[in-house]
Amino acid sequence: MTIQTDSVIVGAGPCGLFQVFELGLLGLDAHVVDALDVIGGQCAELYPDKPIYDIPGIPVCDAQELVEKLNEQIKPFSPQYHLSQQVTKVEPIDELLFSVETSAGTQFETKSVIVAGGVGSFEPQPLRVDGVEALIDKQVFYRVKDPSRFEKRHLIVLGGGDSAFDWTNELAERAASLTLIHRSDRFRAADASVATMRSLETAGKVSFHIGNVTGLEMDGNTLRRAVVTHPDKSISQMDLDDLLVFFGLSPNLGPIADWGLELDRKQITVDTEKFETNVPGIYAVGDIATYPGKKKLILSGFHEAALAAFAIKARINPDEKVYLQYTTTSPIMHERLGVN
Repeated sequence: MTIQTDSVIVGAGPCGLFQVFELGLLGLDAHVVDALDVIGGQCAELYPDKPIYDIPGIPVCDAQELVEKLNEQIKPFSPQYHLSQQVTKVEPIDELLFSVETSAGTQFETKSVIVAGGVGSFEPQPLRVDGVEALIDKQVFYRVKDPSRFEKRHLIVLGGGDSAFDWTNELAERAASLTLIHRSDRFRAADASVATMRSLETAGKVSFHIGNVTGLEMDGNTLRRAVVTHPDKSISQMDLDDLLVFFGLSPNLGPIADWGLELDRKQITVDTEKFETNVPGIYAVGDIATYPGKKKLILSGFHEAALAAFAIKARINPDEKVYLQYTTTSPIMHERLGVN
C-alpha cells in the first residue's frame, strides 16, 4: 500500500523532529524515515548523556532529554515513524508529487521531501589491526551505549577528539583503570575536556601515553593486551579488558548521493530563502545542508526547518496566502496544537 503524505522527512534527529512541528503548525502532515531503530539521530546514538547548553530557553539538557522534549512537542501532529530503514529511491511523478521507497519496501507518494539526516549516516573510523573485526561490540567498541558495561573494567581509550576525552572523563571514575592513548600530545578536544583529563591524570585515575595500537594479543578468544608502538619505536604491551576506539566518524550519504542533488563536500547545497535544493520540492535542513555562512548548530537547523515549512506550504498551495501566525494568540495554531 502506498502512503500519501505532504512530506517525507529523511532523518529523525532534532532537526527532523522539529521539522514535523513546523509543518504541523501549517496544517501539513509528515512521515519520518530513519536508518536507526530509535528516534534522535546522532543525539541518541552517539552522545545521549552529553550536555547541551545552546538551546534557547533551556539552560542545559542532555541530548536524550532534548530528543524526548521534541518528541513530546510534536505529539499533537501524530508523526509517523518508519525506523530501521533507509530511503533508497526518490523519483518525481509529476511537477508536484514524488514517489519515495525505503529499504524495507515502504512506499510513499509525497508532495515534498526534506533531508534532515545530519551529514548522512556515520561510520566510525576503524582500528586497523589484525583480528579486530571479531572483537567489535565484544571487547572493542566504537560507541558507548551503556556506560555501566565498563564498571570496574580495565579500559584503554584511543583518540584525541571530543568523544575520546568525553568518555575518558566520564568512565575514569567507573573503571578499575583507564589509559588514554593518542598519537601525539596535540588534541582536537575542547580545552576544558583536556584540562579535566589532566586533573584526572594528576589524581592517578587516568594514564596518558603517546603512541598507536599496532597489535592485539589474545588468550583464546579473549582479548588480553594491546601492543602499543611509541614515537621512539619502542613497543609495550598493555593489559586491558576493553578497548574503546574514537578515531572520529566519516559521513556516508548512502542513497542520497544518487538523487541528483547538488553536493558540496558531501553536503547538500540549498538556498537560504526556502532551503530548497536544486531539485524543486526537495529540501535540506540541519548539518547536511550547506550555504554561505552556514553554522552547524542545532538552533540553526530549527530556523532552517521553519523556513522550509513555509516554502513547502506555498508550493503545495500556490494560490493560498500563507500568513505568519503566532502560537501565542492564533486560534488556528491553538486548534492544531490541541490548546484549550
